[in-house]
Amino acid sequence: MSEPHITITYCTQCNWLLRASWMASELLNTFGTEIGSVTLVPGTGGVFAIDVDGTQIWERKRDGGFPGAPELKRRVRDTA
Repeated sequence: MSEPHITITYCTQCNWLLRASWMASELLNTFGTEIGSVTLVPGTGGVFAIDVDGTQIWERKRDGGFPGAPELKRRVRDTA
């Protein structure tokens, strides 16, 4: 089984790069080599979404804001 690849798409217009990079750092610090990669993808229009191997695990509008670190890690664990 290969390691999961995580994609964080963030809105550049909203200046969410710092939030996205912090979440990427949290995931890398927690999971280490259990993760294949974490990719930050710039977007627009208020987008903030997190995917694991193409499966969306968080979407800001749908899920009501941004995930806390414990919730994000739980969803990654549940999906990976």
